[in-house]
Amino acid sequence: LTKDNFEKVITESPMVIVDFWAPWCGPCRGFAPIYEKAAEAHQDVVFGKVNTDDEQELAGAFNIRSIPTLMVFRDKVVLFQQAGALPASALEQVIGQAKSLDMAKVHQEIAALEQQGGQQQS
Repeated sequence: LTKDNFEKVITESPMVIVDFWAPWCGPCRGFAPIYEKAAEAHQDVVFGKVNTDDEQELAGAFNIRSIPTLMVFRDKVVLFQQAGALPASALEQVIGQAKSLDMAKVHQEIAALEQQGGQQQS
């Protein structure tokens, strides 16, 4: 993923998992086969990678401070963000939880929080 296609992919895909990584990062290279296996197992999910060396602007926009960092988007909402390589079982758990969330409820909660935020500012 690049800054040119990131927004389009997140907007047009129901669920996207993004791996922020760099070629020189040992833990990133160790996590890559786990990530690729999960991508093969979950054909209904878009798996993207952001090379933080090439896409510094994108990494900065998401405040990526350490790599690898994994982010899960569903319906354009960030459901999960964690730095560090996950073991395969933990990645499967994150994917399962993200898929099972009631997104209507999530959007309601976000709207309620935004409304509270707006009221607090006045």
